[in-house]
Amino acid sequence: MQIKVILSFPFQMASSDSVTTCLSPAVHYVICKLGFEKKAIYDINNIVSENGEVCWQAITEHVCYLESDRSVDYIESIRSLGPVCESVNLHFKSLTKDKFVVQYALWFQWTNYTELFLEVFDVLQYAQSTEVALGLMKLTSCLERALGDVYLLIGKDCPFLLRDLLASEQLAVVFGEVVMDVLRIFIGSPYGLNLRNVLWHGFASPEEIPAKYCAMLLFLTAGLGQLLQIYLLKTKHVLVHRPYVTFIRLEDLDAFPDLNHETLSVVEELLQESNFVLRTMLPFWMAALTAFKQSRYADCVILLLPQLEAGLRLLFTTTNKCPNRLLTAEVNFYLKSVNGTLYAYLYWCVSPQEFLWDYLNHQEGPRIRDHLSHGEINLKAFPREIANQLLAFAITLLCRFSHEDMVVFKEHLIIKPLMNCASCYHSRFHPISRLKKQVSPCKLCDRHICTLYSPRPVLEVLVVLRKICTQCHQVSAQVIASIKSRYQQWTEKTLRSRQRHNYLRMLNSIKFLSPVLRLILVLITLELVNVHLVCKKNPSDYHQYLKFLKSVLQYTENLVTYTSPEKNKWDETMQLTNKALLKIRKFSDGKLTLIQSAT
Repeated sequence: MQIKVILSFPFQMASSDSVTTCLSPAVHYVICKLGFEKKAIYDINNIVSENGEVCWQAITEHVCYLESDRSVDYIESIRSLGPVCESVNLHFKSLTKDKFVVQYALWFQWTNYTELFLEVFDVLQYAQSTEVALGLMKLTSCLERALGDVYLLIGKDCPFLLRDLLASEQLAVVFGEVVMDVLRIFIGSPYGLNLRNVLWHGFASPEEIPAKYCAMLLFLTAGLGQLLQIYLLKTKHVLVHRPYVTFIRLEDLDAFPDLNHETLSVVEELLQESNFVLRTMLPFWMAALTAFKQSRYADCVILLLPQLEAGLRLLFTTTNKCPNRLLTAEVNFYLKSVNGTLYAYLYWCVSPQEFLWDYLNHQEGPRIRDHLSHGEINLKAFPREIANQLLAFAITLLCRFSHEDMVVFKEHLIIKPLMNCASCYHSRFHPISRLKKQVSPCKLCDRHICTLYSPRPVLEVLVVLRKICTQCHQVSAQVIASIKSRYQQWTEKTLRSRQRHNYLRMLNSIKFLSPVLRLILVLITLELVNVHLVCKKNPSDYHQYLKFLKSVLQYTENLVTYTSPEKNKWDETMQLTNKALLKIRKFSDGKLTLIQSAT
């Protein structure tokens, strides 16, 4: 299928009112109906004791397996577990908060976030659909993080994907294989309920997530805590929680002005008019605004990210006339991570794509989506700055794809500055942008260099160029520090004879070394400006070019060693530099650099 690209405005999207669900018929049936077909009633006393001890046998006996290969029969298992989930939900509703705390709070401590699970219990008492969905997203991310900590009791490198974590031998050793099968029925497998993915990827509306499944996962988490305690007592292991990811240099993320109450009031009206918002998802948007106003910044972003993806999918499917792609119709489709799908939908303009790549994907960016969905962030200390930036960006999308007759929003005195910021945004965390910052004194860096759709050769070259630049900075820092130290000793006449001679050799070397380092930085800058031309090289020339850059990198790495305070090998530095200059000149004479390819 040919993918169309939007090049002009305004863009007329199909009415989002016409979309009643983003779940395919099969997925909708599994989540919304299958677990309600069996009408059996189970005595809660057979599932949990009076003191809150989970009877796993009463749960695992409902896991069904295919006769052909003894793999989990997800359809029959969900059908059979449906009444169990209902019994657990009713059980929680019958408990007071104090009673719940007495029976279960201890068993949530292994997650390192007991308060979250107590909050989910509160949410279940009122069963407000949007809050249930939010609680389920937070619960699954926290549970994943805790399971990863358990994995590290035995294993070394924790799997990145939840489905791989749940399928690991390490967790089966701790909890038992059939218990892990139970978890996979609810989360982690596209053949099961897959509650985590359908919510975090913006497929499920609030009304499509039965509260009893949230209750069941809350219950299972307590049960896992009980099984873990047995394992820890038996093995004498100690569960260690990994530290949370913290955001540094928040000022680097500052792209939009601060949002105030007046702006948010305008947005509430804009939500009703924007074609970017699926009507079934409107409660999520409203809840995100409310969370921001209440300073619940993690909640705001958790609610917002899936809706950005849902809106972008709507944009993509409308433009390319493939409405079926809006649904969770294919296993392989919704197994794709946001990195593989989200950005493909945002193709109408460079700046929005650059913003999303910066915030969600680039390794040196904050990678909000990954860190939040995998439970790697302390939700209680989530920074307002990040929530402000993502919400402001979302507002520009709401406005950009509002009805044609809603020009009043785009020209609104409050909204227009946000639109201007969005249109002039340039990537800050792409390797090109980071390298530009490293060589920032050079005026050539003011030139715009495309950061989208960077092929592998471009990224490989950038890696080497950045390493060269880093080594050059390290050499400069070492030389400056050495000169200051030796000069002070010189003036104080505390240098021994050998040190005085070495100091003079240093001064002589610097006269030669300084312009060479400047030459290398200029070379880096010129290659950076023309970096996309590397894609035009044939494989042989590309290999030769990369080999040349790596030889320059080797030279700068040796320089770091020779100019260190421990070595002070200045004669060797001169010899090394002469060889490097000859190599650079020889390569330049062959007209193989990128700047020469451009002329």
